[in-house]
Amino acid sequence: MPGVDCARQVTIARNDTTPSADELRDSIIEILESQGYIVKSGLIEMPDGPTKDDYRRMNQLAVAKKLEVSGPGLQRYERKLIGHIANGWEVCPDKISPKLVLVKPGSEEELLFRYASLHWSIPVSSGYGRRLRFLVFDAHNGKLIGLFGLGDPVFALRDRDEWIGWDTETRKLRLYHIMDAFVLGAVPPYSRLLCGKLVAMLTLSNEVRETFRSKYADHVSLIRKEERKPILAMITTTSALGRSSIYNRIRLNGIDYWKSVGFTQGSGEFHFSNGVYAKIRSYVEANCTPTAKHGDWGTGFRSRREVIRKCLTSLGLSPRLIYHGIRREIFAAPLGSKARDFLRGRSDDPELYDWPTDYLFDLFRERWLLRRAAVYTDYLGFRSDDYLLWHSNAAGEEG
Repeated sequence: MPGVDCARQVTIARNDTTPSADELRDSIIEILESQGYIVKSGLIEMPDGPTKDDYRRMNQLAVAKKLEVSGPGLQRYERKLIGHIANGWEVCPDKISPKLVLVKPGSEEELLFRYASLHWSIPVSSGYGRRLRFLVFDAHNGKLIGLFGLGDPVFALRDRDEWIGWDTETRKLRLYHIMDAFVLGAVPPYSRLLCGKLVAMLTLSNEVRETFRSKYADHVSLIRKEERKPILAMITTTSALGRSSIYNRIRLNGIDYWKSVGFTQGSGEFHFSNGVYAKIRSYVEANCTPTAKHGDWGTGFRSRREVIRKCLTSLGLSPRLIYHGIRREIFAAPLGSKARDFLRGRSDDPELYDWPTDYLFDLFRERWLLRRAAVYTDYLGFRSDDYLLWHSNAAGEEG
């Protein structure tokens, strides 16, 4: 039964690429089953005892689609970009010196950020709303260690909100002071030296907070028309594949740099991001009306999730097909000793930590880097050509 906000018949001219309801319904079921999902009674069921390898396979089609879409704009630059990737023999663990570089639109660094992101085992989004993107280079040899991107967090995330101690109104007022890492990790050969943990630590550095303060000083909120203090008090992220091996156990000198605060409910859109979403979008634009939203945001559909929900409802499929079942671990990193009090509105000062990049690297170096390099030397055999996307099998990020 079509939803109340979708037309029962096509009210605008359908172009040749707009599928019929029956065609699209069959395509959706087919694409879900091809990823390994079991569609039963209109709902998704996960295979018994899924592993991280199962999760990777479920993401393969979406990753392949991302690569197909990005290829025309990046492939011709690949040989130049691969020059930023180190051969194993070019990495000297005792001389590594991380340097944060802010990615600017239209720069070579932006191309490199996009190129490296294509190697992740899940499709990397572009982030939402506000965005800060960083590359982490090794100043010793000029090669790329890793990257991270920060964007607006999702508005409601149950386990995160309960851990912070938010009610709805306080969350509206204070969510501005959180950013979410939509991508974070190291690239080989540095990933083989556990440098994913280094990148996770550097995300919390003074330099990142200062960049946020500088960029969003005098910022006026779109809806409330209020100027907010540019204080970054917390960073959150979710693991790529269930439980995380990067953020766990980053505890040094009595401080947990990242805290596990729960799990997502296993919903999203990635399992429709593999060729079928274009059909969904075309169908919805021809048959459905955008839900009313704040005028300052524009007049189109609010998000990909809205488009997919409207499509599923219109086709007589359950909107709960948006629940893919991959529950990701949620991590939060308070950036001050009173960050949670600040976010709850109980303190005007989060009492931010003093964590310069050099300090965080020294901790990582002594706790993980030198010990790892002394025992595991497989990083030395890595060749930068192993990282090529269009000429060989891609090497992934740290798992």
